[in-house]
Amino acid sequence: MLGIVSYGAYVPRLRLQREVVVKSNSWFDPGLAAHRAGERAMCNFDEDAVTMAVEAARDCLLGLRADQVNDLCLASTSLPYASRLNASIVAQALNLPDELGAMDVTASQRGGTSALINALRGDGQRRALVVASDRRKAKVASTHELTNGDAAAAMLVGSEGVIAEALATYSQTIDMVDQYRSAQDATNTYWEERWIRDEGYHKQIPAAIKTALGKAGIAAGQVDRLCIAVPAKGLPQKLAKMVGIDAARVQDVLSAQIGNTGAAHPLLMLANALGQAAPGEVIVLVSFGQGVDVLVLRATEALGRLPRRRGVAGWLAAGRKEESYLKFLAFNDLLPLEKGMRAEADKLTPLSVEYRNRHAVHGFMGAVCKSCGTYQWPKMDICINPDCGAMGTQEEVPFADRPARLMSYTADRLAYSLSPPACYGMVEFEGGGRLMMDLTDVDAAQLEVGMPLRMTFRIKAVDTVRGYTRYFWKASAATPLEN
Repeated sequence: MLGIVSYGAYVPRLRLQREVVVKSNSWFDPGLAAHRAGERAMCNFDEDAVTMAVEAARDCLLGLRADQVNDLCLASTSLPYASRLNASIVAQALNLPDELGAMDVTASQRGGTSALINALRGDGQRRALVVASDRRKAKVASTHELTNGDAAAAMLVGSEGVIAEALATYSQTIDMVDQYRSAQDATNTYWEERWIRDEGYHKQIPAAIKTALGKAGIAAGQVDRLCIAVPAKGLPQKLAKMVGIDAARVQDVLSAQIGNTGAAHPLLMLANALGQAAPGEVIVLVSFGQGVDVLVLRATEALGRLPRRRGVAGWLAAGRKEESYLKFLAFNDLLPLEKGMRAEADKLTPLSVEYRNRHAVHGFMGAVCKSCGTYQWPKMDICINPDCGAMGTQEEVPFADRPARLMSYTADRLAYSLSPPACYGMVEFEGGGRLMMDLTDVDAAQLEVGMPLRMTFRIKAVDTVRGYTRYFWKASAATPLEN
């Protein structure tokens, strides 16, 4: 039986309050007040589609062996590189094997579901990790600036330990241009909402759902959870009624807490549904964008045995209100800032050096001495334990998931940071290994010696002259799941 083996999600910590955006732009468009309720997920300055994909995949692979993943597919419409395999960065950060098939799926709002359907059509011999992640920009003072959101989700497909079996999948492709973005533009252009609703949603989605249910041999009344990734108020319920599915079965579209996360949204809704579902429940997932994708799934008994994931609910609980609209604009490169002389250092990245150190830098691989059990980062020929000093006894181990604590810290307002103060400190890992690291997603006033930390994959620096993004790991405050 081929199906979903595990799931994961990631939602950034910052939640921009829509009210502050409306207040700032009401002089220009009073109509924005219709969207003032709730909040939207907002990337920190050191996050993008790649870093969010890594975090969602880590959640998905919790308790599983990364070396058992055979294929990786990264779906996004906001990847940092137009000519580089973005999935290779994710693969290295996750320490997936070199013998890996990897691809990027881009330019499609239903890229995540299309990739998942493709994986579910496999022969069951290979495990495929499907990750969807989006950090989309929107025009200032637009409705989409308020309704968009940033997030990622991941699904692992295989034939053993299946938690949700695929009963049927269905896809159709129709070149109806509801939105688009050219290669030269930073933001999307949208067409008239009523036309999209009447000609697109109403005509295409119900028919696609009926076809998929027919293929699965499932009646509308047997659907327990309907996930329609169209974050428009009341619309999923209306579409459910058109198909004959009880509106009470419609899953929360997460628009009030997160927003529309683009290509990531269907898988994000599916991750949320799997986090709530009971074995035996039928889940229908629908995504829209130049056609429709529909997946009909049934949760199995294995879902109840899957170790707890943080999932959507966990990340929602860890959110922090952000009430600075100017910070949001600056983080999204929509507001030029005077960064000062300290920000003018050349960020040239020697690509050959990065390649040679890719396991230590992107994979955060350290080592443990087989003689004395001391951990250290980076891996070296000699054990750093003064009572050991053995040579050639180092065995590679990943440090990203090792427990760590803060030994010392600084909140520096002289060093350049797009989100001052720049917080950094000495991090000590359990069993050995110390490293001076940047701290992220922390409040300077809450830093204290001994606080537990978790590692998170982030942007280290951006070479704006050459258009290159350098990634590394940072430390953030651990939440109960890590403690």
